[in-house]
Amino acid sequence: MITEPSWDVVVIGGGNAGLVAAMAARRHVPRVLLLERASAAMRGGNTRHTRNVRCVHDQGDDYTPGTYSFDELWRDLCAVGTGPANEQLAELTVAESATLPAWMSEHGIRWQRPLAGTLHLGRTNRFFLGGGKALVNAYHRTAAGMGVATWYEATAEDLVMDGDRAVAVTVVAGGQRRRVPGRAFVCASGGFEANTDWLRRYWGDAADSFIIRGTRDNDGKVLAALLEAGAQKAGEERGFHAVAVDARAPRFDGGIATRLDSIPFSVVVNSAGRRFYDEGQEIWPKRYAIWGSNIAGQPGQIAYSLWDAKVSRLFLPPMYGPASAPDVPALASALGLDPEAVTRTVDEYNKAVVPGGRFDPGGLDECHTDGLDPPKSHWARPLDTPPYYGIAMRPGITFTYMGIAVTADARVRTADGAFENVFAAGEIMSGNILSTGYLAGFGMTIGGVWGRIAGRGAARVASGGTSGGTSGGSDG
Repeated sequence: MITEPSWDVVVIGGGNAGLVAAMAARRHVPRVLLLERASAAMRGGNTRHTRNVRCVHDQGDDYTPGTYSFDELWRDLCAVGTGPANEQLAELTVAESATLPAWMSEHGIRWQRPLAGTLHLGRTNRFFLGGGKALVNAYHRTAAGMGVATWYEATAEDLVMDGDRAVAVTVVAGGQRRRVPGRAFVCASGGFEANTDWLRRYWGDAADSFIIRGTRDNDGKVLAALLEAGAQKAGEERGFHAVAVDARAPRFDGGIATRLDSIPFSVVVNSAGRRFYDEGQEIWPKRYAIWGSNIAGQPGQIAYSLWDAKVSRLFLPPMYGPASAPDVPALASALGLDPEAVTRTVDEYNKAVVPGGRFDPGGLDECHTDGLDPPKSHWARPLDTPPYYGIAMRPGITFTYMGIAVTADARVRTADGAFENVFAAGEIMSGNILSTGYLAGFGMTIGGVWGRIAGRGAARVASGGTSGGTSGGSDG
């Protein structure tokens, strides 16, 4: 094994959280190393597939018109899933989100005006120009200009511990095992969603049908190493951010292009042709990330979204195109479903739709069903206008929530305290904040907020100080 020279701060993971941590650390210490498992062309992990960040703002501008207060974001976060896992850390995340846009702009991010349509995100979320890949490229340019070193195709295998302190990370790079010493370490390497064997521990054989929306590199190597070293767990074992994706999507890296947004305006059935959940429960950014779990609980981990001509222009069209037919029985046959069962379900649904309600695709409206179980609470209109469309959906996992518990200064918790110089940021510690639900753009918020906290804390320890504080101090 080759022993490398020592670094002040070693950041494991090259997505949003890792890049932010590396830049924040570099403001305070001279030698910062970023370990990116992918090649330069595929760098950025799941961040490559993102496009916006959710932030508190008391004043609107061209990019986030209107206001979005701490209280409103907090209510939104509490209303998804079972609410925040750790309210103290969740409150900190929400409060610190207000400072993210200015920090991101200072580090090379440019913005675009909000999108219109069914996403309902124009007021709450800020969209970066060019999407996630452009953000990753901009951060890399800024980090390189600051003097951050980056190793590509560098896989962190293990942390070398001495009591409650890490002294090095074992890295496979260039076909050789290397011992990389450091004064402090930031673990920002994501969850374990690409590790099917690990998912099977909690989901059984259903995990074999899951599609991974992001990178195949998030197999939990660093998470496993931290747990082996005595780190405390945080988050629910079956918790994840998972959406409905096209069943024809690639196994890995399909990203946002394979997500399906037809659900609020459609009737969703399982393989038996039966409805199983309220398609119009809430506005889409507050419920889209429960549909992966919903479908995961259905036979064969598959479901079907059915809609008609009158709503077909109200959402982004599926990447691969839907099946189409002149009537419901023919559509069911085209999708491999029992025509009688699907027709019966659609007839029951159509009869339950309350006529005359105010239809509003941009907000919670008055169109609902009566006497139907499960109900459709909003955007319920009869499925009665040919041609009819349908598409098969599977669970598309973005990231897992079960990860590492952290302190308010992002240090990794242990049974009797915390590691002295090991910090965590991003998806690997998202289970401290998220439980079973998700808000669109909030993963980027977690990565940005906790990347800064972890980077500053690691730099402080590397400089001979003690980690402490969260939002104070300058990191540029």
